[in-house]
Amino acid sequence: MRGPIAPLALAMVLTLAGCGSAAQSPAQSPAPASASASASASTAPASTASRTASRSTAPASSAPDDTVWLCKPGIAANPCEGNLNATVVDAQGVSTVQSASPAANPPVDCFFVYPTVSHQQTLNADLTIDPEETAVAIAQAAQFSRVCHVYAPMYPQLTLMAISDPTNISPQAAQVALAGVESGFRSYMAHYNGGRPIVFIGHSQGATMLTSLIKAEVDNYPDTRKLLVSALLMGGNVTVPVGESVGGDFANIPACSSSSQTGCVVAYSSFERTPPANSLFGRVDTGFGSSTHNTGVPLQVLCVNPAAPGGGTASLLTYVPTDRVATFFGKGAPGVNAKTPFVSYPNEFSAHCVSSGGATWLQIDRPGGTSDHRPDISVAEAPAWGLHAADIPIALGNLVELVRQESAAFR
Repeated sequence: MRGPIAPLALAMVLTLAGCGSAAQSPAQSPAPASASASASASTAPASTASRTASRSTAPASSAPDDTVWLCKPGIAANPCEGNLNATVVDAQGVSTVQSASPAANPPVDCFFVYPTVSHQQTLNADLTIDPEETAVAIAQAAQFSRVCHVYAPMYPQLTLMAISDPTNISPQAAQVALAGVESGFRSYMAHYNGGRPIVFIGHSQGATMLTSLIKAEVDNYPDTRKLLVSALLMGGNVTVPVGESVGGDFANIPACSSSSQTGCVVAYSSFERTPPANSLFGRVDTGFGSSTHNTGVPLQVLCVNPAAPGGGTASLLTYVPTDRVATFFGKGAPGVNAKTPFVSYPNEFSAHCVSSGGATWLQIDRPGGTSDHRPDISVAEAPAWGLHAADIPIALGNLVELVRQESAAFR
């Protein structure tokens, strides 16, 4: 029997609204989860350990794979594979074309769980692959196919309609979503993993799903944990004890402190300025309702700069799907009419982690100022959301390169 769903991740899912689409701008912030719902997460029973260990090295299962895959090597119309070329726009507005394609034989797998994007009018989405899931897979996961095989299961996520009013969401509906992610991961392990190293990638609702999954299936089980290259969990308020790199959400998986470290986690939420008091991200109190999760240990939200895991300020390699350029940068942005599927704005932004006033976040700056002829990012969200919709695109090139370097170190 699998381990119980982590109440912490469940509570977090219940607080999130409109997380996945840059076009979706919340009118107001949802109420935070109660402190009682944010209790310390349970761990899986000991019996899970032996099954998890055997699953990590077992040959492919002969049982049928009934998972609906959004992305998986070999499937038709895979949104995570295809033309990855980008129009690269420099600070003077000059464009060049960068060619890229999926790796033929990458050394690692990436397990991707997408954020809240479904416009279906039910609490839980069905497993139909709608245009929203395809679009977010292209925006957030496709570039990773340069360095890994991407597996992304469809899951019955809490829809945009559902979490626009969290009071309508039952714990059962959140449990259904989380169980769907667990089922997809077990299918991946049984049919495709074969002992291959794994990178977990998730944003927003996807990051909270993976936090729960990793707690239940990876963190406490060395035979599975040894396959972990890294977990990239953006916009999900992963926590650690104040001033520490491990503890909080994960007992055995530390924050990444270099690009060559493996078996670690990268997590952050991006803001252009200090998160407000009612911020949904970067603040433990507003994200979860308790700064100690009832454990007595003060916690903070983890920030690891994907461009400089060891700390400090570094330039970002921004990649945006061409059909989203106007959403992120305005209709007059250079590259909006590009002929490539992606547009890249390298070194327009820089990032560093900041802890101040009870918040921890990835501070996004634009060092070139008026000498940079590219427009500033213009994602229109409430201040409590910061640059949530841009968490992955603004540093996508850095994240891909980080996986490349971690994969080399892992081998």
